[in-house]
Amino acid sequence: MKTERVTGGGSPEKKFDRNVPKKPAVPLKTDHPVMGIQSGKNFINTNAADVIMGVAKKPKPIYVDKRTGDKHDLEPSGLVPKYINKKDYGVTPEYICKRNEEIKKAQEDYDRYIQENLKKAAMKRLSDEEREAVLQGLKKNWEEVHKEFQSLSVFIDSIPKKIRKQRLEEEMKQLEHDIGIIEKHKIIYIANNA
Repeated sequence: MKTERVTGGGSPEKKFDRNVPKKPAVPLKTDHPVMGIQSGKNFINTNAADVIMGVAKKPKPIYVDKRTGDKHDLEPSGLVPKYINKKDYGVTPEYICKRNEEIKKAQEDYDRYIQENLKKAAMKRLSDEEREAVLQGLKKNWEEVHKEFQSLSVFIDSIPKKIRKQRLEEEMKQLEHDIGIIEKHKIIYIANNA
C-alpha cells in the first residue's frame, strides 16, 4: 500500500508498504483460458420456475389523457394526493398566525379609536315629546306657507310675482319632505355640537 507524505516543497513523497501482498501476475502470452466447461443447470426451467413462484411485479401507475393512448406517469402529474399524507397538512403556518394576530390587534386598535371619536361626538336621541313638537312646528309652518301661497293672485304677470310663487313652492316642498322624514322615522338622533 502506498502512503503519501507532503513535504515543505509541496510535492508528495511516496512510501511503499512491504507487508501488502502483491497482485497476481499478468498471464503470459502462451497461457490459454480453460475451455469447454459446461454447467448442468437448466436455465430455461429455472427462470420459468422463478417467474411462476415469484411475486408479481406491481405495474407503474400511469394515466392516459387522450383517446389516442398517450401515457404519462401518475406520480408527477398532481393527480395523486401525496401532500395530504404529510404530518403538517392542514396546519396553518406560523407566519400566517402571526400576521392574523397583527391584523386582529390593528382592527381592535382601530375600533377603540372609532369608539373614542364617537363618544367625543356622541349623537343625542330626540325624545318623543321633542319629536312631536318639531313635527307640529313643521306642520304649522307648512300651513302658513300654504295660506300665503293660496293668497297669491291667479294671474301672475310680473317677474317678482313669479319669483315669489317659486320660492313659496320650494318652501312647501322642503317642509313636506321634512315632515315625511320625521313621520317615517320614530327614533331620531341629532348631532351634539358641543
